[in-house]
Amino acid sequence: MIPHDAPSAAELVESVREWLQTDALAVSDVRFQYLARVAINALSIVERELGMGAEQAAAHEHRLHALGVADDADLAAAIRSGELDDRMDDVRTLVWQSVRDKLAVANPKYLASP
Repeated sequence: MIPHDAPSAAELVESVREWLQTDALAVSDVRFQYLARVAINALSIVERELGMGAEQAAAHEHRLHALGVADDADLAAAIRSGELDDRMDDVRTLVWQSVRDKLAVANPKYLASP
């Protein structure tokens, strides 16, 4: 249960992003348009993180626990110590999926193949 009334954080972010896209980009000042595009990009990242973040965090935690580590720092220590040398395929899969998840939020265009 969310303790806040409408609009939600996601709705607020979407509303500001849409305003920037429709009204702010209509301003003729080139510098202002650039800054509006930067803000639109940042808000788009926030929207994707709000939409996918909890699911990605749960999946990442599940992958870490499958390797027998508690968190990323524990994973790094296990890799450095050689504890996971016999499971490097699993480690690579975990790291690759983590990178994919981060790209899906930061810039999903990078995931598209050329």
